[in-house]
Amino acid sequence: MQLGLEGKVALVAAASKGLGRAIAAELATEGAMVSMCARDGTALERARREIEALTGRQPLAISADVSRPDDVARFVDTTLARLGRVDILVTNAGGPPAGPFESHDAAAWERAFRLTLASAVELARRVLPGMKERRWGRIVNVTSIAVKQPVDNLILSNSLRAAVTGFARTLANEVARFGITVNNVLPGYTRTERVESLAQARSAQEGITVDAVRADLERQIPAGRLGEPEELAALTAFLASERAAYITAQSIAVDGGWIRSLY
Repeated sequence: MQLGLEGKVALVAAASKGLGRAIAAELATEGAMVSMCARDGTALERARREIEALTGRQPLAISADVSRPDDVARFVDTTLARLGRVDILVTNAGGPPAGPFESHDAAAWERAFRLTLASAVELARRVLPGMKERRWGRIVNVTSIAVKQPVDNLILSNSLRAAVTGFARTLANEVARFGITVNNVLPGYTRTERVESLAQARSAQEGITVDAVRADLERQIPAGRLGEPEELAALTAFLASERAAYITAQSIAVDGGWIRSLY
């Protein structure tokens, strides 16, 4: 399938590892010019070199913390200066800390808000004027299965990722007439450092081994295994493509069947 991404400019946040890195690599493979950011400059440069070796394309790598509005502005402005425009935005950020309600003070909620919701809002705010002017754009937010079925011990993530869904669903209606789509991809339990850290936290909390935690997760998934980052990346690339022009305001899970609801 020809996705029509050749020469498009894609901005991918939190792309030094895990889902963000896989999405950046997939978009580059499909011919997009990718600008990627992450807080860890060393890890980001390593990911950039790996994607270049894999695809033959040279991503732009910019160290930035998307929870900081000034960093978001610098990330977008540098991309515009170097690549001329942004056609595709993939919002993404590391997950907030695990823990029950009582373990998070007001400062923790503020940090989670800045990391999860405000980052998506600020990135969209920066790229939408150009998308509207060109009457073409794709925004894909990486959220979580938690927006459809809350995950125990993740009250910060459950709350703020649901807020991103409300933002995206409303924005999709506002910008559809400009040829811009806004969708969310919902990763399930995927083989990433985030899932590994959550498994370790649960292991410590429940006094069981990390292997036992992984086995329990796999039992919950009808597919019987964890997902691979590339599987979410493939859906993201499709939603960013010409072929997905009539798909907007959707939240699509890549979870091996974990979500039990009908919708």
